[in-house]
This record gives sequence, C-alpha cells and structure tokens, in this order.
Amino acid sequence: MFKKLYIVLILGAALACKGAPKTPPGPVTAGDLHPDEQQSVVVKQVADLISKYNYKKVPLNDSISRIIYNRYLKSLDDNHNYFLASDIKDFEKYQDVLDDDIKEGNLNNVFYIFNVYKKRYNERITYSLSQLNNNFDYSKDETFTFDRDSLPFVSSEADMNNLWAKRVKYDLLNLKLANADMAKNKETLRKRYQNLISQSNKLSKQDVLQIFMDALTNAIDPHTNYFNPANAAEFNIDMSRSLEGIGASLLSENDYVTIKTVVPGGPADKSRQVNIDDRIIGVAQGKTGEFVDIVGWRTDTAITLIRGPKGTIVRLKLLPKGKAASDKPKIVELVRDKIILKDQSAKKEIRTYNENGKTVKIGVISVPAFYLDFAAYRAGDPNYKSTTRDVKLILDTLKKVGVDGVVMDLRQNGGGSLVEAVDLTGLFIKTGPVVQVRDARNRVEVDNDEDPGVAWSGPMAVLVDRFSASASEIFSGAIQDYGRGMIIGTQTYGKGTVQSVINLDQVISPTIKDMIAKITQKGTKQAPGALSKFGQLNLTMAKFYRVSGGSTQHKGVTPDITFPAVIPLDKYGEDTEPSALPYDMINPSTYTKVGDFSAVLPQLRKLHEDRMNASASYKYLLEDIADFKKRDAEKSVTLNEQVLKKERDEDEQKAFERNNLRRTALGLAPLKKGQTRPRNEDLDFLKIEAGQILTDYIGMGNKLTSNVNP
Repeated sequence: MFKKLYIVLILGAALACKGAPKTPPGPVTAGDLHPDEQQSVVVKQVADLISKYNYKKVPLNDSISRIIYNRYLKSLDDNHNYFLASDIKDFEKYQDVLDDDIKEGNLNNVFYIFNVYKKRYNERITYSLSQLNNNFDYSKDETFTFDRDSLPFVSSEADMNNLWAKRVKYDLLNLKLANADMAKNKETLRKRYQNLISQSNKLSKQDVLQIFMDALTNAIDPHTNYFNPANAAEFNIDMSRSLEGIGASLLSENDYVTIKTVVPGGPADKSRQVNIDDRIIGVAQGKTGEFVDIVGWRTDTAITLIRGPKGTIVRLKLLPKGKAASDKPKIVELVRDKIILKDQSAKKEIRTYNENGKTVKIGVISVPAFYLDFAAYRAGDPNYKSTTRDVKLILDTLKKVGVDGVVMDLRQNGGGSLVEAVDLTGLFIKTGPVVQVRDARNRVEVDNDEDPGVAWSGPMAVLVDRFSASASEIFSGAIQDYGRGMIIGTQTYGKGTVQSVINLDQVISPTIKDMIAKITQKGTKQAPGALSKFGQLNLTMAKFYRVSGGSTQHKGVTPDITFPAVIPLDKYGEDTEPSALPYDMINPSTYTKVGDFSAVLPQLRKLHEDRMNASASYKYLLEDIADFKKRDAEKSVTLNEQVLKKERDEDEQKAFERNNLRRTALGLAPLKKGQTRPRNEDLDFLKIEAGQILTDYIGMGNKLTSNVNP
C-alpha cells in the first residue's frame, strides 16, 4: 500500500548536518548523560518526516512545543515525586523553544532536564536508604498519599524528605504485614533501593532519546512512534512472533543477566546445559571469539550479543543457580536457531453446551495479535509464521472434530499486520472488500480478499473488549458489516490509523552516516545480528474505514451484544487521547452482505439478559467492576499498622469468599485457604457466555441467510 510514497521517502530523504551542538545549559556533573551527533541527526530526520508525511499535518511551533514539554515532564515525573517546584520554574524557559531545538537537532535542553531528574531520583533513593536506620511508629494515625499527579510539585527539600520518609515507612509496613522480622525486612528493602540506584546509573543516552521522542511523537498523534534500535528489534520480534537466538528469556537480577524461561525445542533447551536462574557472566562469538564480561550490564544490551543469525555460534559463560561468584563458571556453546514464540500465537479450545438436550460444541480461537514474519515471507519460506496460517490450521482441526460454531476471541488483541487482518477475514468470506484506507491526499484504496476459499462457513461470533484495537477492529468491523458473525463484548479501542514502518538507516544519507562514524571514531565490526544504528519510525500516514464507510478511528466497533466494561472506558481508548484524530466517514465500498442478524438479535439479547439477571457469576462480575472503580479512586493509604492489617485481612477474606462463590457458580469445587488453583482451570465467565450466546443462535436454527459456503 502506498508503495510509491514509501519509495520516495526512502530515496528522497537526505539530511544536511548544520554545525556543532550548542553548549549544554547548566553545570555539568559526574554521571550526566549527553546527546551525540547521531541523535541530533535522528531527531531532525524524524521531525522532517513527521512534518512532511504525517496524516495530521501538525506544524512544529510554540503551541506543539508546550505539549511536548508537558508530556516530557509527565513521562519523567508523572506522580510529582522527584522534581522540586524550583526545578519546574527553571524548566519553564524551555516550553516554547523545544520546537526550535527539534528542528536544529539540539538535544542539550532535553538532556539537561533529564539529568536534573536523574539527580533528584538518586537523591530520593539515597535518602530512602538513610531512613532504613529509623524505627518507625506504626501506631500513629498517619496516611501516605501515593497518588500525587493532581497535587503541586513539592516546594522544599524538607517537604520532599517528609514525603519520602512516609513512603519508606509504607514500604516497610507492607513487608512487616507479611513478616514480623524487621531486620530482614530492612535488608530486603535496602537491596531493593540499591538495585533502583544501580538501574538508574545504567540509563543511557538512548533511553533519554526514547523518552523524549515518545513525548514528541505522541504530541502529534498517539500512534506515531520512534523506536530506538533496541526497541525497534523488539517491535519486529513481536510482529513476527519469531526471533533468531538461543531460545531463552532474560532478566537482570542483582547485576546478573539471568535465565528466566527456556523455550522448548530451542538451542538452550536442546543443549540440556542451560537452566532457569543460571546467570550469564560472559558472552563470546563463534568458537574462538573472546569473552565479553557482562556482569552489571542491562538486559537489553546483553541481548544484542546473545541474539544473532540462525546457524551462528555463541558461547556463554554461566554461573549455575546456587553457585557463588567465586566458583568456576561453565562454558556452553550454542548454535543459534529460529525461535517460534508459540506461547504468543493463536490457540484453540473446545467448549460444550447443552441446547434442549443436545450437545453443542463451540470452538474458541484466542488470537493475541495479528502477527506476520515479514522477513520469512519475503524470503519465500513456505513455513513463515502468520496469524492467518495458524488460524487456518486450527479451523481445519475444529472441523475434523465437528464443532458447531466458532468464537474468535480478540480480547486484549492490540492489532498488528494489516495484511493479516485482510487475510484472516478472508477465511470467513468468499471474496470482497475488507477495509478502506484513505491517505493524507484523500486518496482511497480498498484492500480486498481475493481468495474465494472459505475455511469456516458455519455460525461464528467475535469476542472483543476495550483493548481490541487496530487490525482487531478491521476484522470485527468487516465481519459485522458483512453480517457474517455476531460481535460480542464491549466497545473496542478506536485505533483506526495506519502506520508505515520507516527504517531510518535506509532514509538517512550515506554522507551523514560516514560523518557520524568519523566523529564517534567507532569501528565497523559488529556482533552477529547487530541492531540498526538509527532506529525506526512508525509514521501515521492514513486512516482505516470500514466497508460500510465509517471509520474505526475514535469510535471503534460497537458490539451487537454488549458485556459490562471490565476495562474502564473513560480511562482507556482512543477517545481518551487528546491528540487522537476524529471519527469521520467516507463512501461505502461495493460489497454484498452474506447475512443479517437484526431479526434474531432482540431474542438473543433477551436470552442473554435473562441469563445474566439469574447469574451469580454476572453479579460477582459487576461487584468486581464496582470494587475496581472504588480502589482506582483512592489516593492515599493509612500508615497505622492495626488499621491497615484489618483492611487487608477483610479484603483478603472477601476476595477468597468471592472467588469460591465464583467457582461454585461455574460448577467448580471451592478451594481451601492456601490451596492453589488448578493450573488449567478456566474461570473466564465472559468467554463461556459468548459461547452460550452462539449456542442460543445455533438452537434457533441458524436464522441467517448465508452465501459463504465453500
């Protein structure tokens, strides 16, 4: 889509560097982070692309500068826990100049603000450490205000100390309620605070750029995003549901990069030498490369050495769980391979229902995202990973076991590949338009399903919630417009904009790259699978429209049968984003409806409502929603041990009793105190009800005219 425009972007964008960076504002202290020439190039290039090609056409001026400024401060200190009022007064001079800084590639003011933040952060945690020597009185009727975003910034260091003394007191009280050994609790908290300082000191200039670029891009629209090289790699792994590496997830613990999970069938698993909680202390490339000591490294930095192309060798120096740092490490040689992230792929289950004495089988397909391994697809790999391919295989399996209907569960599915949204829709209709896309020049393109094959022609429903977005809304909107299936759940997110992925390495001119390489004086040798240098821009360039003409933007998709909103609609969704594009309409596409549920929906709604009025599960769900709203409105907590313990005990008992009532309502045995819930037990009442609604429809004799038979 819009390939010509993308080629123009790639071939036509070149950037000229204008002079050296300005002198940093304020005093320079040890530990400060500073921008480099490469980041200057990135911020100018991103600003140029946004100004020229973003759908919204927002000029970089003083007005947008203030929005960027406020977003940047909010991202650093949203809860007003670190900056002093005097800091904010000092920063005010940057409100109207950030737009000029961005155009010039001058990040010194941005980094100055960040360095003040980092200094304040470390001061607060250091102060917290000093408070651990105190003995707090938990019989006082004090409160700690944990939600401060609507309160003014603290005016003095004395007031800040008072705030943080209460925070330390609260942290210790939390530990004390679980364990009376205060010496142990203080040591636990000391390690926690020391780790926070350690992580703070590992922050890099790339982190600063990422935070600021988020403020910049989100001031334009919520879905234009810059990804630094490491985040770009993670984004593309998420899209493809695959990566090339050793097949293990890592986490930093006490300055060690630690193995936390091992992917079954991956190189780490097959070696039988890599175990959970092993600590990686060194990484070497190939059979003869020198080991790089990674103790104290950030996880994302270590990952750049450990991941790499399929077939290459990486050697790890491991300290097994329980071994001391002074013990001899073991060395493991692994051949990297392609890892398919199966736990994040489409899955199926079969639920049975009783309809007038007859057993009805409903296949439920949970789709977590619209993923596609672009690299494998372009390379002609016949086994490339994609949502549509996975769902097609699942549907074939469900047909073999004779299911009567299919529920597509798209809850929490934030979208992904537009191609997959179109192709997945094509599994349920013969041919026809699926989505319309209008660019900034008002040109409209229609994406069609061209494949007349139908993988499932029977009854179907689509289950959605507030976090069903983008590609999920394209799919559910098309299914609704065609009358192919019922949409069940809550109003979806409303993300109806199109982003084009721009690799900045391909956009920035070779001359600029050479200049930066000379300035930084870095060699060209890179580890296998090295990241891009400049990162990636996902740029909003168009809007989605349903085949019926309405945009999915802002309004999302309204279900045919509505469930209570577990996710607060007033807190999450496109219509809560100040910079979101509005809803509008264009002409509908030419398409032929295959069915119409209007005649049966009133009866289906009544059956659903009657069931809900008599359902204990529904009652408990509404109570849970009310409790969540109550908790969400709270801004402070008591520091009186006896009062807090009483509140916690009552809440715990209430949750225990309600959980057992919920289990009983679903026909499950209640649990005893301390008993662990069985691993594969399903308490998803809303999913069960979605299957029941489809069962009701099947029991009504499929009163729907359909033209989708394969």
